[in-house]
Amino acid sequence: MIVLGIETSCDECSAALVKDGQEVLSNKISTQIEFHRPYYGVVPEIASRKHLEWIYPVVESSLNKAGIGLTDIDGIAVTYRPGLIGSLLVGLSFAKGLAYAAGKPFMGIDHILAHLYAPHLEHDISYPYLGLIVSGGHTIIAKVDSFKSFKVLGTTIDDACGEAFDKVAKHYKLGYPGGVEIDKLSKHGSPSAFHFPKPSLHKGSHTYDVSYSGLKTAVINQLDKFWDGSSEKSVENIAASFQQTAIDIIAEKVIQAANDTGIKKIVAGGGVAANSYLRKVLKRNSGYDVIFPSPVYCTDNGAMVAGIGCRYLEEGEISPLNLNAEARVPRFRRI
Repeated sequence: MIVLGIETSCDECSAALVKDGQEVLSNKISTQIEFHRPYYGVVPEIASRKHLEWIYPVVESSLNKAGIGLTDIDGIAVTYRPGLIGSLLVGLSFAKGLAYAAGKPFMGIDHILAHLYAPHLEHDISYPYLGLIVSGGHTIIAKVDSFKSFKVLGTTIDDACGEAFDKVAKHYKLGYPGGVEIDKLSKHGSPSAFHFPKPSLHKGSHTYDVSYSGLKTAVINQLDKFWDGSSEKSVENIAASFQQTAIDIIAEKVIQAANDTGIKKIVAGGGVAANSYLRKVLKRNSGYDVIFPSPVYCTDNGAMVAGIGCRYLEEGEISPLNLNAEARVPRFRRI
């Protein structure tokens, strides 16, 4: 089975061809970073307009690279939630029109489930496992039972992990994308220069929930309070200290969840899954089987959409052509 996957949930315009859920035949990604860099974040109106300009040539380029025509594919999958509504509608409308014109089955894909599926493109992974989604919009620890089913164990009660990275980077004008720039700078700084606080959640919070609002505020507005007094107040030291604290917050919860559930297989996805310190801290304990996707599959991409789309279509699931885009997902189901 060969499926065309289309991803336009935020600022990456991507299309990919994937065979049998794993073999990536092509994966074209056109990034809008240069257009959003002056604003240190994604501007929704710019993002949707660029998707309108790029969607056709990106899909055409992906088909050409794979040497495949529309008659050769078995279905079309596209992200329909969650994300920027204008961006989502561009990809969804294009995919539905293409599916109708070509007479191919169509499947709408949840962006979070697609990120959880991304490591499956390169690894044979059995269920269940602990899934970790860390990105600019989501921070979720979940028990994953199948490609389309997971139960949330913990999530952020305020800012997402990647959102905190971006806001800190914007405040100190470190560059954009913020997470990438902080990761680079941290390699030249001391993680012990600042002792930033980890959150102490209120009574009644779920065991594996995390919070990043307080850390973000401490790094931006209370820097002197947590400075060790001897190290230089350089952006490298700020980046290294912030990154270690931010990643340790989520890593500690993941390890706690693994110990409590007895599930020692951890599968990560999302943009922050490319972070070098997160990969190091989760893999340093040999008692866990930790699986990360390659960096190209951590960011938004059509291959993860096409891959999980194959699984749905193999089971005979098809979305109606009146499927609408959704900026948010329904309330997560917790264990």
